Amino acid sequence: MKSRNIFLGLLYCMSVAFSCTYEQPEYNPIRKPGLDDEQQNPFPTDPEEPKEDVDLNEWELLWADEFAGTDADLDAAWNSENGPAYHILCSRWRENAVISNGTLKLVNKKESRGGQDWTAASLTSKTRFKYGYFECRYRYANANAINNSFWLSTNVVEEGKKFEIDVNEGKYPNKIATNLWDNSANPHIGASKTFFYGSEPGYSIQLETPITTQRIRFSSNNSSYFHIREFRLYNVLASYPDPLSETADRDVAGLQNFATPATIRVSGSLNNTDPYSMVDGKITTSWISQAEGEKWIEMNLVAPSKIGCIQFVNGWLDNGNWTGLISDYKLQYHDGNQWVDIATKNVENDFNFADEFHTYGLEWTKEYIIYYFDRREIRRIENEFCYSEAPVILSSAIISWDGPVTDAIDGTQMEVDYVRVYKRKE
Repeated sequence: MKSRNIFLGLLYCMSVAFSCTYEQPEYNPIRKPGLDDEQQNPFPTDPEEPKEDVDLNEWELLWADEFAGTDADLDAAWNSENGPAYHILCSRWRENAVISNGTLKLVNKKESRGGQDWTAASLTSKTRFKYGYFECRYRYANANAINNSFWLSTNVVEEGKKFEIDVNEGKYPNKIATNLWDNSANPHIGASKTFFYGSEPGYSIQLETPITTQRIRFSSNNSSYFHIREFRLYNVLASYPDPLSETADRDVAGLQNFATPATIRVSGSLNNTDPYSMVDGKITTSWISQAEGEKWIEMNLVAPSKIGCIQFVNGWLDNGNWTGLISDYKLQYHDGNQWVDIATKNVENDFNFADEFHTYGLEWTKEYIIYYFDRREIRRIENEFCYSEAPVILSSAIISWDGPVTDAIDGTQMEVDYVRVYKRKE
């Protein structure tokens, strides 16, 4: 039996949304053709429902592909996409789907074919299903700008509406993206929620040994642009405020924020957003970095100051959930001669879903759609229109909205251990 992975603890769960402006409107960035930019979440959720783990003793295996045979066996159970896909950056072909050593590889290649510069693969099961528990164990391609997807979609409607359920549109290194689409609408209506494992919206770095400096530097190699909503440099005290507090600078007696009057230099700004938005005391405003290259902030304080805590807030807040979180950062201070590290973080080292296999699951009933990661529930939505049979789809897609498209993509692969479909025991 193939090995199982131990569930990685869920640190923060965030919904997908970001913007190119620093005053924050409601916004849905899913780059799907025809989707309105101003898109509210139309599907109800039930946050009071208890979260439950999957107990396979309650389920009976209905269908499975363990990819234990030869490459030729793939065609017995799956139909392959063969041709261009102009809503993404790659065409998709049967040759890019390969079975070897007990797993399925969906291979991404830099090659001109079908009028596009990249190729990938997409497979649709020949069997269609209605309700049950669906599980796929796989690992991501080891590069940005790739959707590593396990999903269901129907164009044949017996009841309800056309729909798409994205169990996971995974993105390197640590993102799980769950979506539900009403594809009968024009434009399509979607409700999306993304989970960033290992990342946090608010950081509070309390220094065991306070530092005295006049210059602080923050840098990140995050693959895309990001928001810094607040950046704070506090004096030495016994306690500090919650970094996500909207009144942080006033929450603790004697608190002094040296960043507020500082002079700020940055590596660049998307849409000319104001760097001083990160020191205005408002989480609703932000500086947005440029999209490519190293992103950095340098703060020159009014005078040498003794700092006991550094805080910053990053990401995009939508309906109480955070997304667009940075994957790495480095904090440094200048000692008069050189930059000295204070703190560093890189979630790729600890939460890299391209390194290890994980399971992504869906319980689909007439009443609910429930998403799972490593058999732990992470999201639940009421089912209002997904009532028709649908096939299972495995696909890799090269995309323009998840970091730069580079040669690092060439030769990467979404690797699938198995796909299994269960029905509940009677």
